[in-house]
Amino acid sequence: MDHKGIRSATTMGKSSPYLFLVLFMFLNYAAFSTADSVYDSFVQCFSKSKIPHSEISNIIYSPTNPSFTNILEDYVRNRRFNVSTTPKPNIIITPTTQLHVSAAVLCSKKLGIQLKIRSGGHDYEGISYVSTKDTFVILDMFNFRTIDVNIKDETAWVQSGAQLGELYYRIWQKSKVHAFPAGVCPTVGVGGHISGAGYGNLLRKYGLTVDHMIDAQIVDANGRVLDRASMGEDLFWAIRGGGGASFGVILAYKIKLVPVPPVVTVFRVERFQNDTAIDTVFQYQQIAEKMDNDLFIRVLLQPVTRNKVRSVRATFIGLFLGNSARLVSTTDSQFPVLGLKKSDCKEMSWIDSVLYWGNFDNTTAPSALLSRVPDSVNFLKRKSDYVKTPISKSGLESLFKKMVDIGKVGLVFNSYGGRMSEIPESETPFPHRAGNIFKIQYSVNWDEEGEEADKNYIDQSRQLYSFMKPFVSNNPREAYLNYRDLDIGTTDNGKNSYSQGKVYGNKYFKKNFDRLVKIKTQVDPDNVFRNEQSIPTLPVGGRKSKG
Repeated sequence: MDHKGIRSATTMGKSSPYLFLVLFMFLNYAAFSTADSVYDSFVQCFSKSKIPHSEISNIIYSPTNPSFTNILEDYVRNRRFNVSTTPKPNIIITPTTQLHVSAAVLCSKKLGIQLKIRSGGHDYEGISYVSTKDTFVILDMFNFRTIDVNIKDETAWVQSGAQLGELYYRIWQKSKVHAFPAGVCPTVGVGGHISGAGYGNLLRKYGLTVDHMIDAQIVDANGRVLDRASMGEDLFWAIRGGGGASFGVILAYKIKLVPVPPVVTVFRVERFQNDTAIDTVFQYQQIAEKMDNDLFIRVLLQPVTRNKVRSVRATFIGLFLGNSARLVSTTDSQFPVLGLKKSDCKEMSWIDSVLYWGNFDNTTAPSALLSRVPDSVNFLKRKSDYVKTPISKSGLESLFKKMVDIGKVGLVFNSYGGRMSEIPESETPFPHRAGNIFKIQYSVNWDEEGEEADKNYIDQSRQLYSFMKPFVSNNPREAYLNYRDLDIGTTDNGKNSYSQGKVYGNKYFKKNFDRLVKIKTQVDPDNVFRNEQSIPTLPVGGRKSKG
């Protein structure tokens, strides 16, 4: 039937349902045919790498495999990207050896198919498992989860598919007075978190994950397995905050552990808009970067209903590397408006503080950190900003009013200063160091399904982001790579990829962006490792980036 015939058939009333069924079956057949073709191509290519067929069949999954959907959905951490209309990969590769990873890279390069690399799935825009391209495959690193802790030299090798909770637990097994300065969510994958300059509540004392990364293993665009010595200092610099997925497949990191005291103190206190919330947040801004380096305070601003009235609640969550007596003395002198009392404080071991910050019950055993299943998976949107000048009280009042008016979007303030102010911007690709009082995360979760709900809540986050423009960094308006946000710019990896990449690249990396581009051009000139916000290659000699 030609196109004219199809148009005629759609007007034939009773014939329409039949036609739609035929079209539906045709489209599904075409999709599966494409997937089968990609599967066959990768199997054939893998076979040439001298990988036994019995291994290949156990690590490459097509959509017709009964396990395909479970593997795909197991590490989806944003329900926005787990609906029927979400583009699905043609195959999923679940490597168990370095040779499998090398083969995946070389075969995707040879076949010209986009390779998405997933370690934990917590990337907020689903970049590690969703694509704007019709054909793509996922390289899922969840089998790479070995952790080897060496307390004698205070280091650990951790594979990229391990999760933060697993890492913390393995450190705790070997030592009660060692830690690693990474995130507070235990199900975050190590791979993307570390290479994107992950942070946690040890930020002010010890800085970022990448400030304690001393070696790495990576598979490059030529399928070679490289360590720090063989990759060279330029590439090693790039994957310490520039995002590993633009440069290769991270297999493992060697990290330096940091000391923590036997006893730490945590607290969580709430202040409301009609009491002291504005005064407390205002003073927090004055001292956030100047506090004792042993103290980290996160502030949550959330629109709530209290006594049938909508207002904003400010929650102050703290970690102090010391006992409660010294903490209260510190806050009394440096942050008196908070009014912290000893009764607000809980003394505990560092590993118990990990559970506390992960919102576990206070009777939970550390072994709970080994679970790879999050408590819940929501629809969500995140954005980021940096604040360099305190927001005035009148500014805070207008912000609180705006949050109530908008509806559901919350803000998370993460205090800076301390070690962060001591490290130069060019030390790693992550440039947001001195001069920042705190970083903002815009946060909104929802349970309602459907495009209308998505549009509503995403629009709410954009409204608040727009409102905050006068209060945050500018030229550029800075953003944090690990709070991935496609609103700030994307690339189609075509001929204009450099100019497109510069839009978001300057926000994520500031002056470090051009150095990242030069390194990318050297190590991956064919742009094998590409995504919607990857580091582009330079348009040298008329070379075209791959789509």
